[in-house]
Amino acid sequence: MTTPLPPTTRVAVIEDQRDIREGLAILINGSSGFRITGAYGSIESALPALFQDAADILLLDIGLPGMSGLDGIPLLREKCPHTLILILSVHDDDDRIFRALCAGASGYLLKNTAPARLLESLREAVNGGSPMSPEVARRVVLLFRKFTPPEEAVYNLTPHENRLLRLLAEGHSYRSAATKLGLSVNTVAFHMKRVYEKLHVHSKSQAVAKAIRQGLVQ
Repeated sequence: MTTPLPPTTRVAVIEDQRDIREGLAILINGSSGFRITGAYGSIESALPALFQDAADILLLDIGLPGMSGLDGIPLLREKCPHTLILILSVHDDDDRIFRALCAGASGYLLKNTAPARLLESLREAVNGGSPMSPEVARRVVLLFRKFTPPEEAVYNLTPHENRLLRLLAEGHSYRSAATKLGLSVNTVAFHMKRVYEKLHVHSKSQAVAKAIRQGLVQ
């Protein structure tokens, strides 16, 4: 009996620097389990193609000609709702990280990320994770420590839900959070569904962004 091949993850790239864009395409196309659907220099040039041939995940630069990556995230999410957006940038300042996560990015990597780690991050994202470079994860932790929740924001998160949400904010996937907590992935998914309902959000990235914005994670 022939063993079925694992599904191929379709990846698109929006990066204005040609050498980086072509290098990413070569790396991803040459790696088992991945296929490049397109590599583009701007959001404007990418949108028609992405609409026709949606990718599973999009590697998105921030500093782009025309529409910036940050401004483009809401539009990309509207036009390609099933495509995960993973930021790949040289910028690691609080403002850009915070805006990207609040807009719906599923993760944030720096351009000095090693090729093997980049591929691992793509796999992690499509499996429900929120990959971040270590420098970014540290800034995210510092960010949510600066915020205090408004007095009227009462979401009744349990201590267990709070701990799980903090792990996700630190960049853990459902699987690694489950290992950390000694739970099954299905149990983590069940708890996160309750967290979504309490926070009135629809995805992990939105839950993490809201936790950071309102200081829900201590």
